[in-house]
Amino acid sequence: MASPRAGKIMRRLDPRTKLILAFLAVAAIALSGRLVTNSGLLGFSVIVIVWLRAMRAYLRWLAVVLPMAVFFGVVSGLGCGAACGLLAGLKLLGITTIFFIFFNTTDADELGNALMRWGLPFEAAFVFSTAMQFVPIIGRKARRVLDAQRCRGIPMEAGWRILRHWPAFLVPLVLQCFQLAEEMAEAMAARGFGRPGRSSLRTFKWGAADWLAMGCGAVMLGLFVYFQA
Repeated sequence: MASPRAGKIMRRLDPRTKLILAFLAVAAIALSGRLVTNSGLLGFSVIVIVWLRAMRAYLRWLAVVLPMAVFFGVVSGLGCGAACGLLAGLKLLGITTIFFIFFNTTDADELGNALMRWGLPFEAAFVFSTAMQFVPIIGRKARRVLDAQRCRGIPMEAGWRILRHWPAFLVPLVLQCFQLAEEMAEAMAARGFGRPGRSSLRTFKWGAADWLAMGCGAVMLGLFVYFQA
């Protein structure tokens, strides 16, 4: 959970501002070709997570993402060298960390309503915000499937041997996801999804803090690109 001061600062920013800042940070990571720079960007992101008091949630999330980053780095390293593989793994870890911060500081419904101010159709905004809400739900279901399979004696610890047992993890998880999607579709139909004349409780407008944050982000990205050239 974010600290009171951090939460107050984050609530002052429009959800669209945080989305733009997230994309600017991802662009900086994608454009960087140096290990030191990517390590610094990842370290700065971790400092922000500590400031938000979300380190415990980040460590739980890291336990899922880190093996994927290692696998991606190893595959890249086999193709283009160890340095390239380490850089690829750091980039993936940095990008996913940026979106971890975004998802933990942005309410999905507020983001969907704010995107509608840009002219995004309600159906598309609903799909976008629902996808954000599905991320932690699927994460909890994945942990429950792992625990259930471990109780049955199926080895689910990190390592290459886990690849043999992935169907025991993926098949139940995919089936639960389809079941959840079907239940949501029935609930949406029962509530008249898609009816015209919808309105949102809160109206989003950009303020001085939003323009200042986006300006600082754009300037920092410009300086970053200049010094990387």
